Amino acid sequence: MSTAEAPPVLSVQGLSVRFRMRGGRHVAAVTDASFALAPGECLALVGESGCGKSVLASALLGLLPGNARTAGSARLAGTAPDGAPLPSVELLTATEGELARSVRGRRAGLVPQSPAAHLTPVRTVRAQLEETVRELTDVPRHELRSAAEGAAERAAFPADHLDRYPHQLSGGLAQRAATALALVGEAPLLIADEPTTGLDRDLVDRTVDELRRHADDGRALLMITHDLAAAERIADRVAVMYAGRIVELADAADFFGTPGPQHPYARGLLNALPERAFTPIPGQPPELGALPEGCAFAVRCPHATAACDVVPEPVDGVACHHVPVGALATGEAADA
Repeated sequence: MSTAEAPPVLSVQGLSVRFRMRGGRHVAAVTDASFALAPGECLALVGESGCGKSVLASALLGLLPGNARTAGSARLAGTAPDGAPLPSVELLTATEGELARSVRGRRAGLVPQSPAAHLTPVRTVRAQLEETVRELTDVPRHELRSAAEGAAERAAFPADHLDRYPHQLSGGLAQRAATALALVGEAPLLIADEPTTGLDRDLVDRTVDELRRHADDGRALLMITHDLAAAERIADRVAVMYAGRIVELADAADFFGTPGPQHPYARGLLNALPERAFTPIPGQPPELGALPEGCAFAVRCPHATAACDVVPEPVDGVACHHVPVGALATGEAADA
């Protein structure tokens, strides 16, 4: 599945996003995020709502509002359909013109979290698919109709709804239409932000399987999701975000199997599932505009000690003072 030895399609280093609010206050939405995505690899970014996952995706595509400030690096590479290497692009400093002309849709596709806001309200789904096929592929004009129908089928969008307008679609159908549009360009990087919202379980499985095929064809996939079952089905690696920070980055097989998550928050996410312990994590995540000093999870963590007054640095992909996993079981801190 994964081709980790290949040069990364996306390399993110120390990515931070701050929003400047009224009165000079700043909200730290993403802090020091680092990861890489290889061709053929799927990384699932998981965490509770409001932890910064979608802000990270927006930063990669230059879709942040005007009061946002970014730091760090997010470099996009990849290969063209003929296998030729594409020039590297620094996404955080690229101009809007560069992003619009050569990145969005062509080199980085997006399945948006709010599909209705990204669909053109005065055009049918068929018209939008045909236009996207015409712009992003070499399909001859006389084959646009069949190509659009093929794209719809990939995303399980029903053919008898292709001539409807976005306002005539349910939330689930709008989601499938947005997925079909994102898959058209076969971009080297696909960012899928909650792509299974509004879908029943069968359609969730079909959607993530199609996204997995996109990756298996040698492209990179970043899937942002709260659906851990979907993440387990599709991901090569899992990144867990809490309060704007990636607190664990692990192979999916280890994360969902043995030894399991190493960070107490990540372990809590899995234990909250009905098919697991069905035990919710106590308390609520902190506001991103009022983060505590030290580890942001400490107030909810049964393993917290005085050491947690300092923000932990990631070691072997885990940002916690109380690892390895044996320390979590015994409540003893790992040696510094």
